[in-house]
Amino acid sequence: MKTLENHMILFDGECPMCKAYTIAFVKTGMLGAGGRAAYQNGMDGVCPLIDKQRAVNEIALVNMENGEVTYGVKSIFKILANAWPVFAPLFAFNPFVWLMSKAYAFISYNRRVIIPAPIGSDSFAYQPTFKKHYRIAYLLFTWFFTGLILTSYTRLLAPAIPLGGAYREYMICGGQIIYQGIIVWIYQKRSFWSYLGNMMTISFAGSLLLLIPLILDHWFHMQPLFFILYFMAVAGLMFLEHIRRTKLLNLGWTMTITWALYRMILLGVILFL
Repeated sequence: MKTLENHMILFDGECPMCKAYTIAFVKTGMLGAGGRAAYQNGMDGVCPLIDKQRAVNEIALVNMENGEVTYGVKSIFKILANAWPVFAPLFAFNPFVWLMSKAYAFISYNRRVIIPAPIGSDSFAYQPTFKKHYRIAYLLFTWFFTGLILTSYTRLLAPAIPLGGAYREYMICGGQIIYQGIIVWIYQKRSFWSYLGNMMTISFAGSLLLLIPLILDHWFHMQPLFFILYFMAVAGLMFLEHIRRTKLLNLGWTMTITWALYRMILLGVILFL
């Protein structure tokens, strides 16, 4: 594997995902030992002409010899094409680059709600730009796949939990977005988009955990009690994560109480109506 010499990638030091994949570039030899640095430690020292806001939005790769800077998915492709030249034509194929740039932007502009930054992260002068259409796309993406997985999982709970219509879980998940959205808008409007993004990350992560028993069910036929207890354990983890994230957003207990209340009311409706 060929190393991209004399290049430095500037990553978000408050983003665990960014830390992980840039460390991987160095450890696998795609970049040199000093080929990564957090942009919070100063970008001017690396390249005075760098577009600082763009580098915060889209990871920047700096050629230390001539000062050339690439951003976003093109930075990633430059490293990968150097390591695996056989894929270089693919990374230069414009339709593929366009598609991957949209996927990259979808993750990058939502990275702070996928994995929230620590308290006090707003101390750095530049912060990721908020783009509403990417946040809406993220809410729709997580809503759809959470509803899809829950629809499959609910059949494992029968007959202890009554089966609903084909769209019940989608309506429940979408209803919570509307319900919590109204409350956070009234309670703390400035946190509206951040809170909804974090809330749907929790829902999506919880649904991904439900894939484990869904897969196991193909080989083992367990009683509904197992799936109920597993679901309750996942709900407990989601509750704890909701508390943690609302603390990071300085929202206190209000949003966690209303989040739990919505779920308890819906459970009562499902069981007794």
